[in-house]
Amino acid sequence: MHVSTVSRALDPVERKTINDEVGKAHTGGGRKPRLSPQSDRGGVAHQPDDDRRHDDPRHYQRDFPAYPARHRKRAGAARLYLDHRKHRQRTGPGKSACSTCCAIAVSMASSMPPCSDSSIAKAAQDGLLVVALNRKVEDSDIPYVINDEDAGICQMLRHLRELGHTRIAHIAGRQDLSTGQLRLAAFRRAAEDLDTEVDENLIVVTNRSEEQEGARCLVELLASGKAFTAVLCANDRLALGAIEALRERGIDCPAHVSVTRFNDMPFLDLIRPKLTTVRIQQHGAGRAAAEILLRLLNVETADDIDIETILPVELDPQKHGALPLTR
Repeated sequence: MHVSTVSRALDPVERKTINDEVGKAHTGGGRKPRLSPQSDRGGVAHQPDDDRRHDDPRHYQRDFPAYPARHRKRAGAARLYLDHRKHRQRTGPGKSACSTCCAIAVSMASSMPPCSDSSIAKAAQDGLLVVALNRKVEDSDIPYVINDEDAGICQMLRHLRELGHTRIAHIAGRQDLSTGQLRLAAFRRAAEDLDTEVDENLIVVTNRSEEQEGARCLVELLASGKAFTAVLCANDRLALGAIEALRERGIDCPAHVSVTRFNDMPFLDLIRPKLTTVRIQQHGAGRAAAEILLRLLNVETADDIDIETILPVELDPQKHGALPLTR
């Protein structure tokens, strides 16, 4: 994926600056951009060889066996690859000169299977510089940028409690990604801290992060026969599906059931009803991941990287999807 594609996660005003900074890191120290995208299309990639002419596109390829082609079909991750001609020297025991690529692995709300932790870890072991965005890669030292899931879920649950809700259902995110795991665990902890009963019948786990799954889970909650007055959804798309399922059954949101969401994706303020949401730093997360990637590309700072970056979140109650309990 081209650097400008990843930079779209950043503040539009900052895009050119980020592109320039990544470009400088990529071309610094005598590195040259590759002239052909063949290796990013699953073709045969070639290791730089002094016998080849500098204007030969193959001169700027590296031997990186089919990772891009294999993973590009999995919409659960987006990647940035920067190939360069010169070898980057690493000093120290067991370290040798190696050609370097880099990637930002992004957890995305998608119906496709996400790229597994093991495959990302394997790519990193094979020399790919990786920064995980909105997810962790378990059992690895890959740096990651995530949101303060605990704070966000706790703020939302406290807000619902202050509105009088005690029977609160939870549509949890997929449990094959760290984000879904963290938010479900945070829901349980926050409920305990706030002396809120957790009814396991009112927790439904999704298989995919999309509207249809939100609708399916809402129907499952209704079918349980357990009463609830609010639904805390693990992300925006699940909340949209839940609202649609309520609407199809003549259940008004928020008059009959309050629904909340998490992430605050752009343009969702155009959807009615407007929902109480936990807002994550979408631009800030993208920038933080890019800055870590720049440090990894810099030989002088590559060994001084914090593995964990947790960004604060913000509750936005100035919506209408959660009302005081009057029923």
